[in-house]
Amino acid sequence: MEKFELEDSLKDEIRAGVFGEGFMKIVQTVRRNGERFRISMRPVEIGGERKFQAEMRDGGRVEVRNLDAAAAAEGLGEIIAQKGARELHLMTAKGDLHVRVTRKGRVTASRSAEMNREVEVRPHDRVKRAPLNEFDSAALLRVAGIAGGDGAGRASMRGTYDQVNEFLRAVGETLGAERGAAAGRPFTVVDCGCGKVYLTLALYCYLTEALKFKSVKVIGVDRRRDVVESARSAAAALGAADGIEFVESDLAAADFAPADMVVSLHACDTATDEALAKGVEWKARYILSAPCCQHELQKTICRDRARGAQFAGLARHSILRERLCDILTDAFRAMILRILGYRVQVVEFVSSEATARNILIRGESGAKPGQAGPVGEYLELRDYWGVTPWLETRLADRLGGYLERYS
Repeated sequence: MEKFELEDSLKDEIRAGVFGEGFMKIVQTVRRNGERFRISMRPVEIGGERKFQAEMRDGGRVEVRNLDAAAAAEGLGEIIAQKGARELHLMTAKGDLHVRVTRKGRVTASRSAEMNREVEVRPHDRVKRAPLNEFDSAALLRVAGIAGGDGAGRASMRGTYDQVNEFLRAVGETLGAERGAAAGRPFTVVDCGCGKVYLTLALYCYLTEALKFKSVKVIGVDRRRDVVESARSAAAALGAADGIEFVESDLAAADFAPADMVVSLHACDTATDEALAKGVEWKARYILSAPCCQHELQKTICRDRARGAQFAGLARHSILRERLCDILTDAFRAMILRILGYRVQVVEFVSSEATARNILIRGESGAKPGQAGPVGEYLELRDYWGVTPWLETRLADRLGGYLERYS
């Protein structure tokens, strides 16, 4: 057997997993010359026939092909025969197989515990159903820099394209029956920390052109002057300057009440909390926020000696501590919104391949605030960890009475 080559039994196991029942996905990543080459394959349904969709990523270049069984078998053979250091991950309904080949050619394989996952082979209609394809988005994509001057999508912007698409999908699902709202006062959306304005511009176009809202006002807020100036130029180039306003301001000082919807996409650390707080204070019916990095809770968690000793093995490792605090922070945020009268969902809005920050907190007002259930859940979790979330402090004037009643 040659160096870097997989054993025949392992090759057969991979082939059986891909072409047997319950195949979900196979991904192989190869490192060469400091770059990564990645190929993945998953089952899809096209025209009522089962196919295999292969995606190749080499540097900034992305290529996607839909293969029949014979072509997929040939492609899988190339994956298996690849030389050099690499990692392979095979996912099936029954479990996962991880294969790692080191730079010295050593091959290791590990298998998950047996699973019983459901596998759904979805029709390949993602392009047809994508929100950015529900209207003529060519000008939007060019102005936002997601597509080049020739209209072709930039490979380096594929992740951004997917994030915007899926965020718009979440907006459409959230609005539901409000599609095509009648004329009256504008439907006002505030994008907190709008940054490079991909989402701000896309929201305006999606609401007016795809969802047919009669009167829309989208406001982008950012504290950086150069960002705001660039954003205004982009809105003018899109011919949307009358419907999109960009404001140079620190979010804490901004006031756009009343707002119908408040959104934030990857606002860093407590900036996400500030966006949520503004949504509450501006009496927004809808709040959609995709959090980014979260550091505030890491400063205080496990300070208590007894609790710190209990979780020392977890807190010792920075990556585990960081992920724990990510989960707790978003849980606290969702709970606080529930206490204040929002119906809340926490969902994965886009694939982790597009961004690791793929959690979306989605809230709609209309529930009774201060209910014992949400308050009790929040206090139990908060007091167990011995922390005070930043958002609780920020909204103390609105939360205080509810928390005191049940504490």
